[in-house]
Amino acid sequence: MYQHIDQEGFVLPYATGKVVCVGRSYREHAEELNNAVPDAPLLFIKPATSLTPMSEPLVLPKNQGPVHHEAEVALLIGRRLCKADAETALNGVVGVGLALDLTLRSVQDDLKAKGQPWERAKAFDGSCPMGPFVAPDLLPPLQQLVFSLEVNGEPRQTGDTALMMWTMGELLADISHSFTLMPGDIVLTGTPKGVAELNPGDSLRLTLNQQFAVEAKVAK
Repeated sequence: MYQHIDQEGFVLPYATGKVVCVGRSYREHAEELNNAVPDAPLLFIKPATSLTPMSEPLVLPKNQGPVHHEAEVALLIGRRLCKADAETALNGVVGVGLALDLTLRSVQDDLKAKGQPWERAKAFDGSCPMGPFVAPDLLPPLQQLVFSLEVNGEPRQTGDTALMMWTMGELLADISHSFTLMPGDIVLTGTPKGVAELNPGDSLRLTLNQQFAVEAKVAK
């Protein structure tokens, strides 16, 4: 069962909500998949059932093609945000963590070719492994975060939030004009280039600003 926890392992006082994801917020990631660079944030939602703690083995769907990792900075929302401005939205962030947006890439490619929604590729059970959250005041400003993913000790992805096409405040404000964000909701802010396939038995290590790290293991 998933619950929001902090870096000490304590359960945070927020119910598990939806996960609002931002696609293509890093230009180089859009380009590596030959996707158009959007003029506005591309949004989709994962349900609460997509969340799973990274402390448990990550279970990949079987017989549905390659599952790609997409490492992302995750923001935990602590207050209701509806049609907020950027400053108000930033003040609603109570936790910063690292997450994986697991993606059935062949399924997504097929859905995109047919002009259909992505949920079957993005929102399946366990598609959002989530690490613990760190209080924002323990980190640099949200626009100065560096994060990375290693798989089996090999570097796969490195991201720098300063390179995002929209600031964190702009993203949160934009989201709040379409979807009211509630306490316990999570926003995934997008992935940098370097997405690739995961395999059973893989060991993962995600690092946030060289201060906090979380490890995960793909089930065999």
